[in-house]
Amino acid sequence: MERASKLIVFVTFLSIFGLALNSYAMDDCKATFINPTTDVRWEGVFPVEIAGVEIKGPSELKNPDKIGSVICMCRRGNKITLGVTVSYWDPARIVETVKVPYCFPTLGGLKINEPNPGTKQGGVNKDTGLVHQNAHWYLFNVWQILDLFMDIPCVPMEGVDIAYLTEIDPTWDNDLLGFLLNPEALLFGNPIAQLACIADSVSALAWWPLDPLFWCMGSLGSAYPMTGNIQERDYIAGNAGLASRMIYKVSREMLAWDPAVDKCGAVITPIWIKSHYKMHLIKPVRSQIIPIGRAPILWEHGKNPPWGTSKGAPDNFSWMVFRRVKCCLGSSF
Repeated sequence: MERASKLIVFVTFLSIFGLALNSYAMDDCKATFINPTTDVRWEGVFPVEIAGVEIKGPSELKNPDKIGSVICMCRRGNKITLGVTVSYWDPARIVETVKVPYCFPTLGGLKINEPNPGTKQGGVNKDTGLVHQNAHWYLFNVWQILDLFMDIPCVPMEGVDIAYLTEIDPTWDNDLLGFLLNPEALLFGNPIAQLACIADSVSALAWWPLDPLFWCMGSLGSAYPMTGNIQERDYIAGNAGLASRMIYKVSREMLAWDPAVDKCGAVITPIWIKSHYKMHLIKPVRSQIIPIGRAPILWEHGKNPPWGTSKGAPDNFSWMVFRRVKCCLGSSF
């Protein structure tokens, strides 16, 4: 109850700064409040590795690599931690890709009045074939919300927060402005570079995506430009691609650090490591867990009914992001 109360307080906090909240959730943004217990696919925390011993669990996805040395030693401030290396998958982030601007399906269909109505609407452009959606990045530490494993130093104290809104980011709507943040996009906007993405798509289909091909998102298209426009006529595939782009975008902007590179702590990864993330659709219909770039034909059927579901309206998606964590668990002295 205490964790649920904190979530309610957080939602109320949004109105303090003059954000006019709708009195009622509009039909195009209707949703139920996320339930961390039932909406998260808990098999996603596996495989877990402790001191070289792997606990596979029910997850079909095996770890992309081994944790390395069993014994670890890390310096944290003035203390040294000596222990064993552990690895697990942490359900700690949520990405929303929404057609309705300022719609938050994760927060029960909360909707903020749009300052300039009609200027941020998402959807599919029938002429260009581009899917455009708005995106939101949440810090959503499920372990902390449920008050589980908080005595383990590997679990960060982050709570719940909306860390990024693309509605207020001009680079999300304009490919030319987005180029200013990632000029290397010029290197990959050619047929040869995109042809290499076939190998990434095949790899994501059978296992994990290929990390060296960082400009690819398997069957979901190109990671560039890092904007809300994606060349994808399949609506769910386009949203999965934009959710994946959002992971890359916040990594590039140093708003998300990767906890699976160094067991002594998270590090900045301006070039993302795709195999350190996997995700599943929460709303409108929960999907299986997928790696970045897995072909939508294998998992998208029935996930966006045109009439919506009891959990959410159509075309507004919530994605649970699991990030891999490597940690040195032991005693400090």
